[in-house]
Amino acid sequence: MAAKPVKQPSLAQLRAFAAVAEHLHFRDAAAAIGMSQPALSGAVSALEEALGVQLLERTTRRVLLSPAGSRLAVRAKAVLDAVGSLLEEAEAVRAPFTGVLRLGVIPTVAPYLLPTVLRLVHDRYPELDLQVHEEQTSSLLDGLAAGRLDVLLLAVPLGVPGVTELPLFDEDFVLVMPQDHWLGGRTDVPREALRELDLLLLDEGHCLRDQALDICREAGREEGAAVTTTAAGLSTLVQLVAGGLGVTLLPRTAVRVETGRDDSLATGYFADPAPSRRVALAIRSGAARQEEFEEFARALRGAMGALPVRPAR
Repeated sequence: MAAKPVKQPSLAQLRAFAAVAEHLHFRDAAAAIGMSQPALSGAVSALEEALGVQLLERTTRRVLLSPAGSRLAVRAKAVLDAVGSLLEEAEAVRAPFTGVLRLGVIPTVAPYLLPTVLRLVHDRYPELDLQVHEEQTSSLLDGLAAGRLDVLLLAVPLGVPGVTELPLFDEDFVLVMPQDHWLGGRTDVPREALRELDLLLLDEGHCLRDQALDICREAGREEGAAVTTTAAGLSTLVQLVAGGLGVTLLPRTAVRVETGRDDSLATGYFADPAPSRRVALAIRSGAARQEEFEEFARALRGAMGALPVRPAR
């Protein structure tokens, strides 16, 4: 007897199954793709019927992928990625700098660079629907890989396969301290000074914390030297400094915003070559809109003139 022919699955069915395969939870999967839970369950059941295989093992407590489901989840994601690329390509060909651009940005860049980015988009790309998502680096990279985000604004290098970095600028780090600190106002602070200072840093997960620790190691600070970590953001960090709990490192773009409203703070600038970080746009390698994103990066470099940075070449 001939095998029952396989029906053509719909994109909605594949999208529902891929969401369940990722979250292993119907409610979370439904929320992730903006579908009601009954509709999502029905779409997955319809896909199972169309393909003639059981994709999920359902219990009262959890959802598991069947062996067939594990294999086909990879295929479903590949199909959805390909369709997404097709739509991106069509949109890019139809009219660059139109439609939606989902920009991810790290918290230690967002407050200081977004005014420049938003002004550029408003003035030069009025047809672009810019959507901004502020997240930490690891979450942004996950979003880029999954297609949830189109382009990232963050510190590099990342060293992540499949991600292309479009450098924007370099900026120095500045030492922020209480007004009466012995290093306050200096423009020739040696890196070695970091060896003995009471240093305040951001919480785990912020790339700026890792960069600051790298600078400290380069300065010869011992690995076991005490570092107080109590701040989730730069504003809180600066307030702790103002309260006399220690000193901290800020990227130069953040200095005016974070210290300008508090005259109890002082700054110190490092002797050349000052420790610095590079900020770039990151995109998926080979993205359909890569030429558009490269042009966007060039425009951003040109818009940085009022900022205390060195545009990348």
